Amino acid sequence: MSQLAATLATKLPSTGALLLGAVVAAAVIGALTVLMRRHRDALPMLAVLALPFRVPISSGGRTVNLLVPLYLVVAAGVFAHLIPALRTAYRTGALGLSRPRRELAFWGTPAGMTWLLGASVLLYALQTAYSSDAAKGAENLLFFYIPFGLLFALLSVVRWSRGLLVRCLAIVVAEAVLFAGVGFIEYARKSLFLNPKVVAANEFDNYFRVNSVFFDPSIYGRFLALVMIAVCTVVLWTANRRIVLAGACVLAWLLAGLVTSFSQSSIAALLLGLAVLGAWRYGVRVTLLTSAGVLVLGLAVLLAAPKNLHFGLKGSSGSASNATSGRSTLIEGGLKLFAKRPLQGYGSGSFETEYRRVSDTTNQNAVSASHTIPVTISAEQGLIGLALYVALLVSAFAVLFTGAGRSPPRIAIAACFAALVLHTWTYADFLEDPFTWTLLALGAALARAGDPIPAPAAAQPLEAQVVGP
Repeated sequence: MSQLAATLATKLPSTGALLLGAVVAAAVIGALTVLMRRHRDALPMLAVLALPFRVPISSGGRTVNLLVPLYLVVAAGVFAHLIPALRTAYRTGALGLSRPRRELAFWGTPAGMTWLLGASVLLYALQTAYSSDAAKGAENLLFFYIPFGLLFALLSVVRWSRGLLVRCLAIVVAEAVLFAGVGFIEYARKSLFLNPKVVAANEFDNYFRVNSVFFDPSIYGRFLALVMIAVCTVVLWTANRRIVLAGACVLAWLLAGLVTSFSQSSIAALLLGLAVLGAWRYGVRVTLLTSAGVLVLGLAVLLAAPKNLHFGLKGSSGSASNATSGRSTLIEGGLKLFAKRPLQGYGSGSFETEYRRVSDTTNQNAVSASHTIPVTISAEQGLIGLALYVALLVSAFAVLFTGAGRSPPRIAIAACFAALVLHTWTYADFLEDPFTWTLLALGAALARAGDPIPAPAAAQPLEAQVVGP
């Protein structure tokens, strides 16, 4: 424990900076708390607004990109809503979670999913105790798992009315349009505003990747893909031609932004999300046939393209590792780690340290993660963590998809979550991403509220619908 404390201490700013930051944070949290107490919709809208923004914190020769604005919103939400709710529950004798039921069906309910999320956080904390990089595990807990868990608790009890959902969608669409514009400026200038790692990588690639304000092209692409799926749901549902035209323009703008990120994982996630929407709107059979046709056409174009456009598969240096930017090698290394310690793994946050040890590499960028969440979990948490991860996915999909066909917002959330999961299988960050917790909180809240919206065949305008109580 002393070694962990010393390691964390070297990564923290100076005492003066901490005190100044604490005073400013306290003032901001106080102002936000007052705002949230007066306007209940302020919490979800501010949370959605803060989701994408990261602030680089440098200390001890290392820079960590933290979601500081979101932390402030969550802290204010705890003071404004969670603590008063706990006090009321204590006074009425309703404090505490009920025991999880033994029925298998319980785990496909919002309550069961909540229990599995809590179990995931608890297991991650316990496995930090024997991790070879306990500081990394502690960082993930303090900066991701715990604050995002509080975010889930706050958003899952919000009364998500139609108006609130529309306003939150408008916020993320406006952000996505703005971020794509920033990306276009970066692409035109061939210069990034943020992230020196991507700047260095662009010097060796034959294409230029933008990352807008996300410090990472793939995380930027993930955000655009999720917003595009939500906008596509509106376009498919509404009968208002002006909304359809505006949605089409937004989609074209965001698609161009996604292309400039050159994020293969984000494009795959977008296609999966669109396939889910297509299956809901036009039927599974039509969607499967269309998807198969698109895959065949894409393969034909890839094979007919010049060697320099084969994404690293062909040519003198063609290989699976080159085509996947080294990810296949990382996956292979992660599976070797899992094979050596299959039951409990090497501990939370230990992938980078253990991979570097077994592969004898000094490449800092190549071993930051396995770029495949199931492999990372297998190596760090073993079969125990992998089983809990699979259970959480099954529960989440059950909650999000059961009855979702009768509610456009619910099918949009389900499609976004499916896309996000696929993105984590080809990149990184599952419970470390606030969008995971936000989507699950939204899905849980809407699942409890029921499905008052008629089937898609009614083709009524979105603004004529009512979501939630």
